[in-house]
Amino acid sequence: MEQEKKSVGSKLKSVSLIFACGTALFSDGYANGVISDINLILNRIYDNELTNHKYTNVISSLVFAGTVVGMVTFGWLSDKVGRKFGMMTATWIVAFFSLLSAASSGAHHSLPGLVAMLGVCRFLLGIGVGAEYPCGSVSASERTEEKDIAKMSQHRWFALATNCMIDFGFVVSSFVPLVLFWIFGENHLRAVWRLSLGLGVVPAIAVLIWRIGMKEPQRYQKDSMKYAKIPYSLVFRRYWKSLAAVSTVWFIYDFIVYPFGIFSSTVINNITGGNESLTVVMGWNVVINLFYMPGTIGGAFIVDYLGPKWTLIIGLLSQAVVGFIMSGLYKQLTDHIAAFAVLYGIFLSLGELGPGNCTGLLASKTSATAVRGQFYGIAAATGKVGAFIGTWVFPQIIIDFGGASTTKGNTGPFWIASGLAVLSAIITYFFIQPIHTDGMAEEDAKFREYLEANGYDTSQMGLRSEESSVVEYTEDVKEDVSTEAAV
Repeated sequence: MEQEKKSVGSKLKSVSLIFACGTALFSDGYANGVISDINLILNRIYDNELTNHKYTNVISSLVFAGTVVGMVTFGWLSDKVGRKFGMMTATWIVAFFSLLSAASSGAHHSLPGLVAMLGVCRFLLGIGVGAEYPCGSVSASERTEEKDIAKMSQHRWFALATNCMIDFGFVVSSFVPLVLFWIFGENHLRAVWRLSLGLGVVPAIAVLIWRIGMKEPQRYQKDSMKYAKIPYSLVFRRYWKSLAAVSTVWFIYDFIVYPFGIFSSTVINNITGGNESLTVVMGWNVVINLFYMPGTIGGAFIVDYLGPKWTLIIGLLSQAVVGFIMSGLYKQLTDHIAAFAVLYGIFLSLGELGPGNCTGLLASKTSATAVRGQFYGIAAATGKVGAFIGTWVFPQIIIDFGGASTTKGNTGPFWIASGLAVLSAIITYFFIQPIHTDGMAEEDAKFREYLEANGYDTSQMGLRSEESSVVEYTEDVKEDVSTEAAV
């Protein structure tokens, strides 16, 4: 009985560590999601000046730019300095610039000055958010293969701790401004937007405390190149094809999913009959964001059985089918807006079930531990570039197809998004290898063999003894060595 209790406690601790690593991605969802309502409120305060001067595009774009910088920079730091260093630094950055964003103000309370300071703060906040991908997500993936995690739940815990947290961040980011608006009312909108941004510090500090006693993942302790020179030519030769494939799929997914936020306003406008009440508009925004959750949670419980590759393909093709239906029946569906909203929600959910959950999973488990942070950082940064391009291209697509006032203009993005989903599924089928249970341990063993075959001294790999967790690590290393010898 006592042994059983210890076993349960050990499993709970292992799962808790996975979430401690991945949960900070909540900040990504919150930071990107909350700005939609912030722009809405600032437009109300400044009589639509943000939209008239395209300030909303500037504020939204700068966080993407910062995220890309954070992903690439901390990808290298994650491998060469440490996962924990990257995670702790990221949470400090997110906490500090969430508060500074809330305090943004221009000289003499001018709008251009406010936008300038808010834009800079959002850029720097984006660096912290981006850092979480190659540090937190990578660390979470490595912990899914530690001994207390059941083999048929390794992928599930990663998806629940990362993509589910991003989507939950989107939901909370739309709910917080609504609650604050209920509290402060129409006459205190400045308090609403400042507190909405400032409250981003709460999850960051909570995760920071959660991470304080954490040690490096066992795979990193054993197979990192923190003190060794990374042979980039050998790494490139081994991984360039898989990196290109994963990055392309991620680019296409973010190119589709982030711009499709523009259709939430179409849904809300049709459902409410053009109602301008902030309570109504923000309330429906919560509902739209809730559509993400069934897909990401359901997908997390499917991926261990189908595998990331086939879950991704099925999600993409299913999303494409729904998108084509919405394109072909757009006029009929918008006459019955509830049907359109449901199909739109299914379209979003399928995106999370497939590429939402699986792109990060594939990026984190395709390469060796020694370069995993950089591999993941480049793939994720490519995705964010897709999101950035998509937010500027999709409005032009609507115009080119006939304009937002026409059926053809509104269906254009659905046709293109569905076609791109099919293209992404084809790339996945031909160029991405399946990932199976304990795949990282196997890839690390093969990577060592590959390096040794090319004359590289692998004895310098791994952390020094004083940095390793003696209690948590020694026995597991023995198990890993015997496993790799068998392989």
